[in-house]
Amino acid sequence: MKLLQSLSRSLLGPVSLQGSKVLRDPRLPQEAAMEVRKSDPTTDSYPTSSTFIPTFSSTAALASSSGTTNTYVYDVTAADGLTSRTNQAYSAVALLGFCAGCFVVFSFVQTFRAQRRLAWLDCLLWVFCGLQLLLLLLSLHIVAHRPKYMPNSPLGCAALSFAVNAASLCGVLVLVLMAFVLTLDPPSNAPLRKPSVCVALVLLASAAVSLLLAGLRGLPPGQDCVMDPAPAGIAYAAAKLSLAVLVPYALQVGLLVSGCVRQWRSKGRFLSGSEEGPVFLTITVLVFLCQLFHCAALLRAAGLVQNGQESRLERAFLTVAECVLFSGSSGSMVLVLVLHRPSRESLQGALRQLRDCCRRPGRAQPNRNIIAPQIEITDTLQDMES
Repeated sequence: MKLLQSLSRSLLGPVSLQGSKVLRDPRLPQEAAMEVRKSDPTTDSYPTSSTFIPTFSSTAALASSSGTTNTYVYDVTAADGLTSRTNQAYSAVALLGFCAGCFVVFSFVQTFRAQRRLAWLDCLLWVFCGLQLLLLLLSLHIVAHRPKYMPNSPLGCAALSFAVNAASLCGVLVLVLMAFVLTLDPPSNAPLRKPSVCVALVLLASAAVSLLLAGLRGLPPGQDCVMDPAPAGIAYAAAKLSLAVLVPYALQVGLLVSGCVRQWRSKGRFLSGSEEGPVFLTITVLVFLCQLFHCAALLRAAGLVQNGQESRLERAFLTVAECVLFSGSSGSMVLVLVLHRPSRESLQGALRQLRDCCRRPGRAQPNRNIIAPQIEITDTLQDMES
């Protein structure tokens, strides 16, 4: 019996003492618990759930940051790819249009040197092609810098935007003058047939509208030079759409309708029966569609910026709209070269000369007409006898 009691004391004694120690210890409960953990090694093998909370939160933050990074990388890659492909396509179109415009201007110079004077419609068409060449030169910053943007000061970027808007407005107003001459056929002494009056009206109107647009555009902050920035606001986009596109082309439509009514009453031919009529209609439709697309894209981008939904893909799409705008200038000069009869004949003559120069010297030339000499005797027999 005594042996059982001694065994029970030896086994239960430390536990009771340890429990009493924990209950009677005057230290803080945390320190007492630490003392129990140190004395009992089994408590260290089972960590509490509080040790998992920092690990779970750091893993969730890492996963969310990696997802955001992947989305950003995808947006940047897609936007740069779209901009690069558009830039490559526009480079080819701009080169073709630039060559066509240079040849058109060269043919007009040759015609002027041969005739010493040009018709009024030919003069307007020559001025229009010169303005489209200027627009192509101003668009070289897209070819040189995109998918990145040209680094420039806000004032320099505003000057570039003013120059592009002024040149584009001058071209549209020249088309309005062509519509006036083609449809109404004013006399030679009319004010709008005088070059000085036309130049003054076109320059003043384009400068006034461009200054108004520059005031609405302001100087957006940032080092990226954009011709028409979306942060300029909806007011700028709406003003450009109405003043630079809708109003000039509404004037052209009004002139065309009045000219149709006038020709129908007089039983004459549409557009005065001139050869410049189809050229005018074709380039007017092309330039109008390109400018309308650009202004609609700018208005949409401005609305997204106002709502805080702008992305890199939207900026890339605005670059596509700018390339479409300048492609209208390139396409119009190609159309003038193909549809305008004097320019087309000059192109055919140049190609014929180039083909003759590239032909081998010993090769037969079937197109060349060689006239054999013919000897005719006009004296009669009586003249010979006398």
